Amino acid sequence: MKPLIYIPKKIVLASASPRRKELLARMGLSFTIFPSRAEESIEGLHALPVAEQVCLLAEKKAEDAASRLKQDCLVIGADTVVVKDGCVLGKPQNRDQAAQMLYSLQGSWHEVLTGAALIDRKTGYKDSAYECTRVYMKELSAGEVEAYLDSGEYRDKAGGYGIQGLAAAFIPKIEGCYFNVVGLPIHLLYTMLHKYHKYLCCIEG
Repeated sequence: MKPLIYIPKKIVLASASPRRKELLARMGLSFTIFPSRAEESIEGLHALPVAEQVCLLAEKKAEDAASRLKQDCLVIGADTVVVKDGCVLGKPQNRDQAAQMLYSLQGSWHEVLTGAALIDRKTGYKDSAYECTRVYMKELSAGEVEAYLDSGEYRDKAGGYGIQGLAAAFIPKIEGCYFNVVGLPIHLLYTMLHKYHKYLCCIEG
């Protein structure tokens, strides 16, 4: 597949997420996977607006991967959270926590925010931005929650669900970018790569 935009250097995705890998591949880009080891915490992070939180965490992940690489490359980092009534829901630590998240989300709207970051190891170029999508989850019965938890799909999913999987049956409508809810806002990243491409043309031209 020919990419819509040409990036004249190696691209590295600082994530082990199969969902982000699949979405980045949809853009026709050639890239390698080099997962970040960065912890999803920064001192004073929770005092910041959620949009700033996801951008900072995406930058932290990209910076960690970039610091452990030696070759000239462009590193992409991302971080996704679910927000309900101002409360940030990350990845559940266990089944009970996932159940609590699902019960809090069902029958109402919530927001999904993903921060994306680019870091060029050679030039020091850095950019970050975020996407926000509103998601409505239908009312769930106790049986539906238990059946979903039994599937195990909640694991490693912000908010305890995956819209691209079985939980798609629970989501009748969204407002905004679907791919953002999956874990990587393709249009936003495409826009960021265009900006980066112009930057490269300026410094090399």
